[in-house]
Amino acid sequence: MKPLAYTIRKRQIVGLTVFAVILLGLRAAFYFWGSQQQPDNIPVQFFSLENAGSAAPPLLSDFDPNTLDEKQWENLGFSDKQTATILKYKKILGGSFLSKEQFRKCYAVSPEKYEQLKDFILLPETTREAKSSSYSAKPYRKKELVIRGKFNPDQYTARDWMSTGFSENQANAILKYKHYLGGSFVSKEKFRECFIISAEHYQQLAPYLILPEKTPENFSRKYISASKNEKTNIQYRKFDPNNLDTEGWKALGFSEKQAAVILNYKDKKLKGNFRTPEDLKNCFVVSEKKFEELRPYISIQSPQQDINLNITTSEKPAVAKTEMIPVDYTKTDLNKITFAQLRAFGFDEKAAASYLGFRKKLGGFVSKKQILETYNLDKNLAEKLVQTCPLDASGVQKYRLAEAPEEWLKNHPYFKYSADKIIFYRVTYPDDEKIWKFLKKSLKPEYEARMRLYVK
Repeated sequence: MKPLAYTIRKRQIVGLTVFAVILLGLRAAFYFWGSQQQPDNIPVQFFSLENAGSAAPPLLSDFDPNTLDEKQWENLGFSDKQTATILKYKKILGGSFLSKEQFRKCYAVSPEKYEQLKDFILLPETTREAKSSSYSAKPYRKKELVIRGKFNPDQYTARDWMSTGFSENQANAILKYKHYLGGSFVSKEKFRECFIISAEHYQQLAPYLILPEKTPENFSRKYISASKNEKTNIQYRKFDPNNLDTEGWKALGFSEKQAAVILNYKDKKLKGNFRTPEDLKNCFVVSEKKFEELRPYISIQSPQQDINLNITTSEKPAVAKTEMIPVDYTKTDLNKITFAQLRAFGFDEKAAASYLGFRKKLGGFVSKKQILETYNLDKNLAEKLVQTCPLDASGVQKYRLAEAPEEWLKNHPYFKYSADKIIFYRVTYPDDEKIWKFLKKSLKPEYEARMRLYVK
């Protein structure tokens, strides 16, 4: 009996194994067949906040999320699953969204997507506002635009658009669209094409616009040719990449953002200096073609010349004279110490030049900690220097953010990467505390601490 039972069990095991192999084979066959039905190259679309001002879904206009069907949600850029989730979430809320706040909390709506849509949603901002006695059951409507008379939209600033009734984001997007057109709306026809301007808003604004009705036939051709000429008319000359600021890089054909990347690359990756033309080539915003155009004109100073970078001519002759004179460093101000005195203290030429160059860019040191953070300094020697020498910061220029000169903001090492934001915010809010409040949203605490050293 035992051999018979063993034989039966063995057959059962073999049968189950064969059955499992057949199932796995069928599954693999179906998977292979399904993959063959898919296109080889499926276009992938990304929504980028960088391009939000110039590209948006075609149906991006004022809407009530409580009246949209599945197709309309898809037209706003949501997938089938996201649409199903939004509609289900609306049912959980009792059949309707009461406020933008409720819509934002739906997990199918990403923060980026909400930022794109929020200015077009015809709902109160908060649920408390929706439930207040002042809010009726009638469809929510935005306030009417405030139009004071005929005007040329080309001359309107962000502040002007906001006083007309647009939000800050909408005002900024309108200005981006104008820039995209070449700095002018050109005609009422082109103005109407701005996705921020809904049909309702355009009807209100159209009678007051000082613009031609129709776009000139040769507008597109002129705009494109102007762009090409602008690129091809760059006059290259010999230049040292270590001496260029934002405007200098822009003059070579780079955009403002590319110029900022190059300067950041030089400061952070190369520790303040390009040493060979290949250093510039390795910066990712410099294409191979662009580098080949620039290569014949790149002239980087030799090490002997480089040590005197950012040192005034009045300091250079003093080297030979002061090197032989004993210096009382306990009375030598760190904001006035010279190249020769730094060399006599023990710093090499490169370190002394870095010290003076950084001090000049800052307009003077305010804290001894800044000296310890200067590139190319020997840490132990720098600590000895700051312990020995006094620091008088009384002569260092400081400004309020609302009043600081634009050139100073754009050139100061601590402010240059936030300069455009500061200049934009203070147009509408000329108050330092409000400007700081906006900056804190994207500013690291350590960067804010550095900036406040030079603010009144």
